[in-house]
Amino acid sequence: MEIEWWHWAVGGLALIVAELVVPAFVVIWFGLGALVVAAVVALAAIGTTAQLALWLVVSVAMVAGWFKVFKPNMHKTRIGMADANVVGEVGMLVRNVAPFEKGQVRFQKPILGADVWECIADEAIKSGERVRVLDVEGSFLKVGRAEA
Repeated sequence: MEIEWWHWAVGGLALIVAELVVPAFVVIWFGLGALVVAAVVALAAIGTTAQLALWLVVSVAMVAGWFKVFKPNMHKTRIGMADANVVGEVGMLVRNVAPFEKGQVRFQKPILGADVWECIADEAIKSGERVRVLDVEGSFLKVGRAEA
């Protein structure tokens, strides 16, 4: 059985729709690669092996381009890797925090790409109070009252 151009088009559209279910923003590039192969096969008759090779090369190039151009520092935005950049920052508590209860703190300027972070504390602190980041525990910021 020879793979026709419309097989690639249907497969590409299915992969693009699958991106809605798997929101990793990677599957879409394989779908777009399939649409590129559909266009090439519609214009020129190439064998199945060449079609698969073209799909693989185009898809991987699109994924690499996405992470190289549009997400160049994505691997550096994990909070656990940036303790020194976060500790000492002062923010405003936007949701109450207490021992064994998570709160939220908002910073005036984004820290590691976000201006609101989940936080924990050793004492009860009401929303609206200024807090200082004391430590990073996993993906949570440990905060305490900021001295005036």
